[in-house]
Amino acid sequence: MDKNTGDAIDTTVPHSARIWNYWLGGRDNYAVDRVAGDAFRARFPGITVGARAARYFLARAVRHLAGEAGIRQFLDIGTGLPSVDNTHEIAQRVAPDSRTLYVDKDPLVIAHARALLTSAPEGATQYLQADIREPETILERAAEHLDLDRPVALMLMGILGHIEDLDEARDLARRLVAGLPAGSYLVHYDSTSTSEDYVAAIEGYNAQAPVPYILRSPEELLPFYDGLELVEPGLSSCSRWRPDTLALGLPEEVHQYGAVARKP
Repeated sequence: MDKNTGDAIDTTVPHSARIWNYWLGGRDNYAVDRVAGDAFRARFPGITVGARAARYFLARAVRHLAGEAGIRQFLDIGTGLPSVDNTHEIAQRVAPDSRTLYVDKDPLVIAHARALLTSAPEGATQYLQADIREPETILERAAEHLDLDRPVALMLMGILGHIEDLDEARDLARRLVAGLPAGSYLVHYDSTSTSEDYVAAIEGYNAQAPVPYILRSPEELLPFYDGLELVEPGLSSCSRWRPDTLALGLPEEVHQYGAVARKP
C-alpha cells in the first residue's frame, strides 16, 4: 500500500504509513494502526512477507547503485515512515559522501524523518514536503540540495499505486526521469494484482481508506521504464531481484514487483 495518506496528522484513525511501519516491525505506530494492520493480515497473511521483500529489494538496489554504479545522490519520493535500513543509511555504508533527499507530502512522515534520520558527516540528508503530482516543483526544489547535473537515483518505492489513473502515474514517472541527467537511475516497486486474495484484501482496504491503492499487473508496470535500460534481471518479484542472504527465508515469489533502470 502507498504510504502517502494526507495533509494532517490524525492519530485517531489508522494511517497507512504507520501500518506499513508496523508490518516491518517498527515502533512508530499506534494501537489503531496495529488493529488495522492485523485485520488486513487476517485477510491476506502474505502482506508481512511482501513488505519485508520490498524493503530488502530497496536495500539491494541502493547497495548496487552506491557500489557498482557509483551513484552518490538519491531522490526518494514517497518516503514513508523511517524504518530499519533507510535509503541514506544503506548508501552511506557503501559511500559515506552520499546525499539523499527524502520527499513526502505527509507532514507526519516529514516530522518523523527530521527527528529520526541523520546523516554521516561526509554526506547529507535533507527532507522536502511536496506532492509527487507536482514533479517539476519537486525537481526545482531538489536542485537546492542535489546537483542535478550529476546522476541521481530516483526512488519511487510503493508510491505510484497511489495514483489511480495509470496514464497519469506513467506520466509522472516520465516527467521526473526527464528532469534528471543521463546516467541517472529509476528504482521502483509497486504491489501487483498477481494474487486474487491480495486483490480482495486491497479492495476491502480501499473501501474504507481515504487514499486507495491500485494494484496493477507486472505488464502494466513495464511502461514505467520506457526509454530506460533495465538492469538485470529486469522487472521481477522483489524477492527475485538479485537475492542475497537478506532474502533467505522469503518465498521465491511475492506480489511486490520492482526493477532498477538506467537513463542512457
